[in-house]
Amino acid sequence: MTALHHRTAGEADLATLVRLRDDAARWMLERGVTGQWRPGELGEDHFRRIMTHGEVWLAERGGRVAGAWELWWDDEAAWGPQPPVAGYVHRLMVDRAAPPGTGRLLLAAAEDRVAATGRTRVRLDCLTTNPKLTAYYRDAGYRVVGRKDGKPQPGGPAKSFTLMEKELPAGA
Repeated sequence: MTALHHRTAGEADLATLVRLRDDAARWMLERGVTGQWRPGELGEDHFRRIMTHGEVWLAERGGRVAGAWELWWDDEAAWGPQPPVAGYVHRLMVDRAAPPGTGRLLLAAAEDRVAATGRTRVRLDCLTTNPKLTAYYRDAGYRVVGRKDGKPQPGGPAKSFTLMEKELPAGA
């Protein structure tokens, strides 16, 4: 399997990011996962805004986009005010044509990026009504540390989320 190449996304990648998000939303709906994401829910403006306040990363394999994720440096809407010890992963998206295991590789790259800044934790949240996703993150070493009810959502109603955290190895 060809290695993934990671790079920060730019203005020219906005349509690709929207496509990845919408494809992931359709994939979830086809599998009966409702309430998580809806196609058309987020557009280019969302990703452009995230690029100004955080980071949006793309992963490519063999010249094709394999996935993407957002990395924020705070998330007060979910976690409240926090000391700067964590990075917050959002919208982990895998292209449906990517080989199995790509999502874990994207997550590991996000963890490496957080560790490179000297922060010691990675945090994320997932819909409380999506136990498969919670189990996916548990299998990747995350632990449930709380719940956030009524978290505002871009383009939609507030939802309840399971808050998860992974402590990074010292010196990572």
